[in-house]
Amino acid sequence: MSKQAKTTAALPVLHPHAAGIDIGATAIYVGVPEDRATPCVRRFETFTADLLAAADWLEHCGVKTIAIESTGVYWIALFQILEERGFEVCLVNARHLKNVPGHKSDVEDCQWLQYVHACGLLRASFRPDEQICAVRSLLRHRETLVAYAASHVQQMQKALTQMNLLLHNVISDLTGKTGLAILDAILSGERDTAKLAALKDPRIQASPQTIAKSLQGYYRPEHLFPLKQALAAYRHYQQLLSECDQELEKLLADFDGRVDPTQNPLPLASKKLSGGNCLRFLETDLRTELYRILGVDLTEVPGLGTLAIHTLLAEVGPDLSAFPTDKHFCSWLGLCPDNRISGDKVLSSHTRKVANRAAHVFRMAAQSLWHSRSFLGDHYRKMRARLGPAAANTATAHKLARIFYHLLTTGEPYDESVFAQEQERQRQHRERRLRKEAIALGFQLVPQTDGV
Repeated sequence: MSKQAKTTAALPVLHPHAAGIDIGATAIYVGVPEDRATPCVRRFETFTADLLAAADWLEHCGVKTIAIESTGVYWIALFQILEERGFEVCLVNARHLKNVPGHKSDVEDCQWLQYVHACGLLRASFRPDEQICAVRSLLRHRETLVAYAASHVQQMQKALTQMNLLLHNVISDLTGKTGLAILDAILSGERDTAKLAALKDPRIQASPQTIAKSLQGYYRPEHLFPLKQALAAYRHYQQLLSECDQELEKLLADFDGRVDPTQNPLPLASKKLSGGNCLRFLETDLRTELYRILGVDLTEVPGLGTLAIHTLLAEVGPDLSAFPTDKHFCSWLGLCPDNRISGDKVLSSHTRKVANRAAHVFRMAAQSLWHSRSFLGDHYRKMRARLGPAAANTATAHKLARIFYHLLTTGEPYDESVFAQEQERQRQHRERRLRKEAIALGFQLVPQTDGV
């Protein structure tokens, strides 16, 4: 055992069958209790056969629970193998595991990880079940495809700008029906600006004369060629997105439903939803599918659209039992104050900096409430006036997360009227403040009567 473990040997061992694994890109170091094997640390390569050999050795040593540190994506294959073997795997956040000062090595890291886990000082990170992880993996892959497609749109705009064809300054969407039709005609050899402008869709607000004027430029071969390739690449990624959406549709169809939309129909949306057409589901409506899986229509919450709910489903799943309360859920999201206290003095109360996609969804939803005529919109504007934009965004995202947790765990529909009591309390507080200020200035507030 290393020196750092010997210095704290007085700590009670709660998990005598614990092991620790330090994971790297090319090798892993597995540490078991000293009485289980000699030597108690073994090195394995990261090939599948070696990972299976590591699992066999852990079974031979009588290990039941294993702590591994989440390092990039290297832990995923080993985590799945150990879970299939029946081990209790504790995926540890690197922030929660700090080695003591001294010489650092892979051997000492895995020994320290095994010892701390044996003493019960580590907490497992939240990881949804395999069904949710499959959807999450595809949805994150889809975000990458969208980013790649967007980069090719920028290349098309660059090529047009180099030829001084300012079509993208006249129409709002270069990849819409009008934009693609004009680009195809240009690449086919059409140079008559009047004929090109005649391809515009009736929904385009710009006049044909303005579009024709924007298409007067220098059609140079060295810029037309990148434009052609960028357009072909964009359409290729659109095809990949369509295939990805079909695969996501199949995965969602395998989920057990909490409600049957045929017996309990989904009510009509009370607001205009955003992101409803971002997924090209062919046979099902995404909002109805989410309602079937979650058992409640979360799109009724101001700021949360169909795509936002789908992302939350892929990140946390429909079961939030891993979080005992909404406070635990908001702490995992990094949306609550992270108080640092020393000497009975609060040194800092800023929120933790975490890379959490679910928290990002709540923050984006909070930011969209700037013009919302709802209780949450009023709350965001009040917090913005009091705390500033950044803190108001965090505070409103925290409230949205608590509402999401309550609706998903109780199955109750979203009801805006429950906030009426809070709004009345705020109105009375504002009235008392105004009366106090009026008395201080020598005035008296008189209620306005009807008809005056």
